Amino acid sequence: MQLEIRPDPAEVGRARRWVRSRLAVSGIGADEPLAETLVLLVSELVTNAVVHTGCPAVLRMSLPGAGTEAAEEVTVRLEVADRSDRAPVPRCVDGEATGGRGLALVDGLADRWGWSSEGAGKRIWCELDRCARTSKIARAACDGGTTVYDGLAYEVV
Repeated sequence: MQLEIRPDPAEVGRARRWVRSRLAVSGIGADEPLAETLVLLVSELVTNAVVHTGCPAVLRMSLPGAGTEAAEEVTVRLEVADRSDRAPVPRCVDGEATGGRGLALVDGLADRWGWSSEGAGKRIWCELDRCARTSKIARAACDGGTTVYDGLAYEVV
């Protein structure tokens, strides 16, 4: 499944709505942690493409077909491909900054992520595993114990 993205900030909201509709059709509930995390990741990846490249982009989401895997073992992959050859660069920002945390959020929420050059552009991707393990914080809830995200320790009781 894919969605063409114009270099317009309004496209971020359209991308979120598109992902929610695709998840609903796949049987992933809007209130599941996986869905909420995917929508946030789409916001960050599409915002980065729109704001930092000024180029059209393509959002892709790979969902396993219904009934092909056990519900607890589904992996969802998001990809945003754009025509900019500029590498994504994580930034260190202070507490007062209103931006610059997108890739840190992707790193903290996704089970895996990365990027690659593709011709005259690049592709940034992330993957989430279904179950309560949709993020590093949620993984602590699933496994019990403490996890560290963005310098803060979260203990699950």
